[in-house]
Amino acid sequence: MKLFSSFGQYLLMLRGAARKPENGKMYWKELMHQSVEIGFGSLGIVVIISVFMGAVSAVQTAYQLVSPLIPRETIALVVRDTVILEFAPTLICIVLAGVVGSKIAGELGNMRVSEQIDALEIMGINTKSYLIAPKILGALLTIPLLVIISMVLGIYGGRLASALGELVAGDAFDRGLQNGFTIKNVYIGLAKAYSFAFIISSISSFFGYYVRGGALEIGRASTAAVITSCIVILMVDYLIAYIFL
Repeated sequence: MKLFSSFGQYLLMLRGAARKPENGKMYWKELMHQSVEIGFGSLGIVVIISVFMGAVSAVQTAYQLVSPLIPRETIALVVRDTVILEFAPTLICIVLAGVVGSKIAGELGNMRVSEQIDALEIMGINTKSYLIAPKILGALLTIPLLVIISMVLGIYGGRLASALGELVAGDAFDRGLQNGFTIKNVYIGLAKAYSFAFIISSISSFFGYYVRGGALEIGRASTAAVITSCIVILMVDYLIAYIFL
């Protein structure tokens, strides 16, 4: 019963966040702030993970291709599809669930515990639209861009590792990238990115907004937000893969 009650509370939170804000200028300023915090704040870790993710994918694929009948260009094809369909959207968003999700939950939890949210509500401000909606929209704007960057850097990391490790020549790797490429895979990857961005931002906002207690409860809410987001991301990842692939 508690699960259904929490889910209903979650839906009511989203309903409140979708309402028109009282001050559009203040809302826009908060949206830009959250976009910068989520996007630029996570760019470094995304770049590092993406390059090594593609490099590891290329090395492991080369290790599996022991048959001389399989052309080495296949390494590029496997790296490309693996990075676009799974590694870039899913792995990066799981990392962002820890980086961005814990930050959102901690920020809102601290505002709730310190009674800042109560003070805003007393002043007649719809705190859901002012505090939660910019976080969700900011995530929807920036996380898909981070996933696109991850796709490019992941493929580049695979090419770099292939060249340095003499797994496949650069021109052969480029031919493998073009072999059998379909834009549908990019659309599926972006569909995952938008879905996961909404999951991370909304679930983390829910756990932070409704936290009760002191500083210890803020930490527990952040942990619960990250764990729940990761579980839901994996479930939705399976559903999208099952439906579209």
